[in-house]
Amino acid sequence: MKVIIMAAGKGSRISRHIGEKPKCTLEIKDNLPLIENTVKNLNNKGIYDITIILGYNGKEIEKVLKGYKVKFYYNYFYDVTNSIASLWFAKKELETDKDIMFMNGDVFFEEHFLDEIKKEELSPVLYADGSRKEEADYKLFYENGILYKYGKELKLNETTGEYIGVAKILNKDINIIKNKLDNMIKDGKHSLWWENVLYELNSNMKIYVKEIKNIFWAEVDYIEDYMRIKEFIDSENR
Repeated sequence: MKVIIMAAGKGSRISRHIGEKPKCTLEIKDNLPLIENTVKNLNNKGIYDITIILGYNGKEIEKVLKGYKVKFYYNYFYDVTNSIASLWFAKKELETDKDIMFMNGDVFFEEHFLDEIKKEELSPVLYADGSRKEEADYKLFYENGILYKYGKELKLNETTGEYIGVAKILNKDINIIKNKLDNMIKDGKHSLWWENVLYELNSNMKIYVKEIKNIFWAEVDYIEDYMRIKEFIDSENR
């Protein structure tokens, strides 16, 4: 399995608290930045084929990960595009015989979650937290593990869970994704999330949703999310 990490965005919702630091470089324990923790966890599980797509203040992320076996791509248009463009700049990495895990660079999760992802046989699959509905940021509506609706504006009664910013696509589906990605960029849809590639395929193929169980996770959109990670780590180390 290979991993593609999206880390190009500025993170404007938390920037007033952290200055010019990319939010994935925030330290979560013992001077260990979040993105370094992610790479270390991947390596611990035998995953070394790691691509990170940079943009805002990307040199800081490169500095943090100096010495690690990581490939970098840049989306220099991060301020006027979204993650679909970031993935397009790294589309060479979709030419592979491996399954691919996709994740956002500001996501924290417990290391053992990677065991579940490695053995996952559904594809394409988005991971969701069914316990978070009212406080969900990006909402999904799914039934029997099949995605039907998605978006930040879904009403509470349309929300089954929160998308956690992690997905997996088996190698058999990668070419479909790559071709759709190319077509959407050609159509000027560069302001969308990379997951919109899956959403636009939803009428032609099933998009699966897998709920995580007994796994702590957080995506650093707000300073409160960062504090939740710190509190979790502190509680684990007591």
